[in-house]
Formats: sequence, C-alpha cells, structure tokens
Amino acid sequence: MKSTRLTIAAGAGAAALLVLAACSGDSGTGGSSSTGAEGGDVTLQMVESLTNPARTELIRRLLDDFESENPGVTVELVSPPTEQADRTIQQMLQSGSGVDVLEVRDITVGPFSNNGWLYDLSDDLADWDGLDALTENARAVAEGDGGSYFLPYGFYGLSLFYRTDLVEQAGFDGPPESWQDLLEQATAIQDPANNTYGYAFRGGQNANSNVVVAIEAYVIDELDTENAFLMEDGSTIFAADEAQEAVDDYFALFEQASPPSAVSWGYPEMVEGFTNGSTAFLLQDPEVIATVQESTTLTDEQWDTAPLLVGPTGKAAQPLAVAGWGVTEASEHKAEAVALVEFLASEGPATEFAQANSLVPIIASAADDEFYAEGPWTSYVTMTENPDTYVNVSQPRGVSWWTEWIQKSDQEIQNVLLGNMTTAELLESWDTFWTEKYAAEG
Repeated sequence: MKSTRLTIAAGAGAAALLVLAACSGDSGTGGSSSTGAEGGDVTLQMVESLTNPARTELIRRLLDDFESENPGVTVELVSPPTEQADRTIQQMLQSGSGVDVLEVRDITVGPFSNNGWLYDLSDDLADWDGLDALTENARAVAEGDGGSYFLPYGFYGLSLFYRTDLVEQAGFDGPPESWQDLLEQATAIQDPANNTYGYAFRGGQNANSNVVVAIEAYVIDELDTENAFLMEDGSTIFAADEAQEAVDDYFALFEQASPPSAVSWGYPEMVEGFTNGSTAFLLQDPEVIATVQESTTLTDEQWDTAPLLVGPTGKAAQPLAVAGWGVTEASEHKAEAVALVEFLASEGPATEFAQANSLVPIIASAADDEFYAEGPWTSYVTMTENPDTYVNVSQPRGVSWWTEWIQKSDQEIQNVLLGNMTTAELLESWDTFWTEKYAAEG
C-alpha cells in the first residue's frame, strides 16, 4: 500500500537467524543473562491474540525453528480464543503472569504502552540488520513514534470478497465498485427463502470499523489522511454532512440485505457466513483469503475479491491496519525475547507467516512474487497501483482512549440496529466523544 510494493526481498535471512550465545549479559535490554552467559535454560512465554488452528500450528513450527537455532531456549505458546484474547492478554499483563512476548496490534499498542506493559525496542533495533529488509511502511511501524513497541508481522488492508456466481445470476456485469453499488447488488441477491443473503453485516464486536470506513469514503475529499477521524479543518468526520448519507447507506445493508442474526455477528460469524455460502458479500482483511480457499462449500470459480468500495466522489480510504510481536517490560529474559521477535520479523519466517495468513508482507520488494500477483490478491495489487483512488490513511488507533471508543461505538451500533437510536444521534454522540477527547488532550 502507499507506493510500497507487495514483494518479498532477499538478503536478510542469514542475519536474522540469531544465535543467543551472542546475547551475553543483558545486551542493553535490561533483561537477565542468556543461556550462553549462565549456562542455564530459559523458557519464554508467548501469547497470540488472533488465534485459529492453522495459524497456531504455523507459529509453533516457527518457534520450533527458533528453538533449534538457540539451544537451551524453550518457547511456550499461549493461544486464547480470538474473541476473548485481547482481554485475556490484558489480564495476564496486569497480573504479571510471566509473559515475555505477545501479539501487539495497532488497537492495543496505545493502551498497553501507556500502562507501561511494553518494552521499548528502540536501542535493540538500532543494531538489528533486519531493518534494511523491511518495507517503508513496516520500518515506520518498527521504529515507532515516541517508542518502538513491536515489530510488525504484516499489514491488513480491506477488500470486498464476493460471490461471482451470485453476482452474475442477479444480472450484474461485475462486483460492486461503490458503497451504493454494494447496496444495490446485495439487495437484489437477498433471498431469505433460499437461505441466500446479500451481505455479511458486522453487528457485533468491532462493528464500528466498517461503519467508519464507509464514512471515510464519503468524506475523503476533505479528509485528514494522517488522522482519518478528522477533517482537514480539524472537525471530526462524524460532523461532516456526508457522514449522514454514509451511515444511512451502510445501515440499509442490514435492513435490506443481511440475515437478522448478523445483528450480533463479529469476525468469526461474518467469515463463516461467506464461506458456508449463505452471504454474497464480505468486507474483510486479506487473511480471510486463506480461510475461504479452505472452504469445502465454495469452489475457486465461485468467489473472488474486489477493491475496497469507493464513496460518491470515486475514492476510498484504505485504513492500513498492522500487528506484530512485542516484548513485555516485565520479562525477565529480554535478550532472548528480543531475539525471538527479531527472528519472527526476518525474511524467511516473516515471508512464510505473511503468505500463510494472506497478509500484506513486511519484507521489501514484492512485485515479482507470483503469490501476490494472482487470484484473489489482484485486488490488492490494483489498490496499490492506484493510490489516488484507494488512499492510504491512518486512523488514531494508538490513542489511550481507543478501547473506550470501541466499547462505546459498538454498543451504540447495537442501539441503532435494535431501533433504540437513530443514525443522526449516533453521529452526534461520536462527534461529541472525539471532540471532547481531543480538547482534553490539548
């Protein structure tokens, strides 16, 4: 995304296969001595948050590779269910339960770092050869802004998953290009009597994310791309005139083109609704590509992806999300933990992880890799090659009140879906919330 290309670079693998014997003493990390220094074994506890069986199996295999490169180091992987994972991780951090390495996302880095739970990797990364192999976007994340709290493993960018057969049967020449096109096609496809629904609506956990993406597409001509919750004049996007049209079109997808049960759908239910063949459209990250490919209900000819939906002026705001691995401040084995995080961000492991999970990779120079140039990945290539149409934007996911925002916004979306709140009241509430937060921040 941006003008950074989706490619895999060569040249960093050998430097990244770290041998912990080199991490003698605390190596500037403030941690305990390594196995090489004291001759004792070290056990690291690592926690993931976006858990699924195939992903966990791959991580375990990568950890086994790390252990074989670093005799005396054992890594125990904790894999809580995805829906409770962030809460579980927070409880583990609060209790000081011995976590050394953890999955850090752009929506958790703010609260975790503000609470002093994350170790600043800045000094360690200054001496890490692997930085040179990263994409521009990945390096910016790694180096951080005021602190380096995690190394990314990949980026998440939205695209539209769609049923090619259902779109054709409904008389359309191709997938929707705009939010209004989506509403038209999804409504036309909707056929509850035959258990066919237009859209996999997100009404449950993190429902706010797709609502905001729709609003950003409608206000994009005057959007502050560095903080995509604000307009260029400093007002919030929720106060813009175009925001009302955006939310009305978006919630019409629930009323006209979604299964009633979608009122409580989160990530697992949305993806299941698409992969089991009951919904025609799904707005999701590229990691879902691998999941759909494993579906026994859909054939390769029945589905594809299309670029992110544009607003009335023909542009979309692409909120490039990111996640990765960080080290806890409380770790008693920081040298070993840092070495593990750097290993996972090195060329071989990072490339394998990104491809297996259908992520926009962190390793530079990807345009020549066929993996990202064929099939459902072509929509991401299209967006990358047309940055003026699919505008890369940054959302303020690192603010200290992000968790509070998620809880508030998701609850109010439920109120709208249940008829207890109007879309106008929703926008007014969201505008007030963000205006007051930024005013208090000064």
